[in-house]
Amino acid sequence: MNPFEQNAKDIQKTYKNWKTINVKPYDKEAVDPYTRVRTILMNGTEFEAIWNTARWSRHCANNDVRRGMALIRRGEQQQQKRIACLKPRNETILEHTIGYEQLAVDLTAILAQREKNAYVKKQMDFALLEDFDHLYRYADLLDFERGVHAEKLVGSYTEIMPGRPTVSEARHPGDDVRFYINNFLNDPVTRLNIAIITAAEQQTMNYYLNVANLYDTELGRKLYSEIAMIEEQHVTGYGCLSDPTVDMFTCMVMHEYTECYLYWSCMQDEADARIRDIWQMHFEEELSHLKFATEMMEKYEGKVWQQIFPEGGAFPEPLKFSPQKSYIREVLKSVRLTGHAESFADVGELPDGYRFFGYNRAVQGNVRSLASHTVIEKTIKKFGKDYRFEEKAHPIRELSGREEVNADLARIKGA
Repeated sequence: MNPFEQNAKDIQKTYKNWKTINVKPYDKEAVDPYTRVRTILMNGTEFEAIWNTARWSRHCANNDVRRGMALIRRGEQQQQKRIACLKPRNETILEHTIGYEQLAVDLTAILAQREKNAYVKKQMDFALLEDFDHLYRYADLLDFERGVHAEKLVGSYTEIMPGRPTVSEARHPGDDVRFYINNFLNDPVTRLNIAIITAAEQQTMNYYLNVANLYDTELGRKLYSEIAMIEEQHVTGYGCLSDPTVDMFTCMVMHEYTECYLYWSCMQDEADARIRDIWQMHFEEELSHLKFATEMMEKYEGKVWQQIFPEGGAFPEPLKFSPQKSYIREVLKSVRLTGHAESFADVGELPDGYRFFGYNRAVQGNVRSLASHTVIEKTIKKFGKDYRFEEKAHPIRELSGREEVNADLARIKGA
């Protein structure tokens, strides 16, 4: 599939009325977990596209260009509203959060395994273990407060157990900055991977920032705030991978290309026929957005799409969701890593005075009073052990105990 070779409607004919936007939500009791995950992914992708042109409009002096971006952005807004309507009202903030973290875990694992750039893959594997731990912390909150087992929500596709402990994830800001990746010296799949994972993590950060003060218990409010800070670190790390040297027209075309690819992938992967029709509708609309964006780029920048996609522009294999349990268990072997300038290092190998230790102590304080630690302790006290969904024993001995919380691993030397 090459989106540049497809027939596309005039962008002016892609707008829809509210009847087509206010669609029926999925049934939270019957929905396939990966349908929920795709909904969250595409909602975040639309947010990213909307804010990309919104930011650019504030730095663009040409009102004709601004009007062009507004045409695209209005369509993206309609798509986002339609996707947002798919979430049912009776799906709680915390239940929806389980979907966010399942997306973060399985999407990152899938992208990492197809990533050819070792540096980008390292960043993905690194953040993967932190999102994996967040899923565990939220799942225990769900069990402790609601008596609901998150394995029902993830459909047993994704294991739920500790990753790199959340208390160990707070790093000095300088250790989340990465080198950028040159767009034209790397495989085009790398460009897609960076765009997809950055949008997904940014949406997670925004969601937690917005719902933290809406959550109905103090423990939950604190947990969302704590994890939202870590998600900001992920957005910094992933965002730094993007090539800052590309012009804004190229950036806009790349955003539309990414959306086309993701909706096309969703069409291939979706089991729910009604929602698959939505993905197809959005794919056809995105073809119009992509065509319009390339025409703007050629008119105002004098650049054609073949200069961005010298390899031809055909999509790689579609992104399809499937369980990633074996891969994640393998990545867990690197649980003791932390950020070290633009790279990574085992906590035990850092100099004693390295900034990670001072920052973590200063910001975290008594880690045993933090929500990410407290929620596990409270669950253990209430039920005699933490909540997990494991198909076999945890591969890291220090994280295998279900009647105690490890707050030192990847934070204290020798732990």
